[in-house]
Amino acid sequence: MSHAISMTVNGRSVSATVESRTLLTEFLRDNLRLTGTHVGCDTSQCGACTVHVNGKSVKSCTMLAVQCDGAEVLTIEGLANGEDLHPMQKAFNDHHGLQCGFCTPGMVMSALEVADGNSDPSDEDIAKGLAGNYCRCTGYENIYRAVKAGAKAMGS
Repeated sequence: MSHAISMTVNGRSVSATVESRTLLTEFLRDNLRLTGTHVGCDTSQCGACTVHVNGKSVKSCTMLAVQCDGAEVLTIEGLANGEDLHPMQKAFNDHHGLQCGFCTPGMVMSALEVADGNSDPSDEDIAKGLAGNYCRCTGYENIYRAVKAGAKAMGS
């Protein structure tokens, strides 16, 4: 069965007709060509597909696109202002919070929620906020540094 949906993605109104079973990650990648949202596990375990829906981090590989009808969706592509990186993106770059880059979009999107209203997150805050995001390359030390620096920059 097909459904007509409309939502705002990265500040832009979009509409489409999708099958009921279309996942949000498929809609973003295949329909809108927003390929920064990565598909890792398809089971909500790795966090590579993390986006924000109505201001909250969600795993887009286990959310249906029809569930986002009328919603505000923010992806990694919606963070930068032209060539100017978002403070959290810049912090990940400056503090080497990425290596291969596959997990980075999901990490950054989850880190934004950690930093929301908290310009000085503790290691415990970061661990809790990134609990559903996995990185196989960095060992997390630089990711924690990046989240702390990004939160501080966002708060100032």
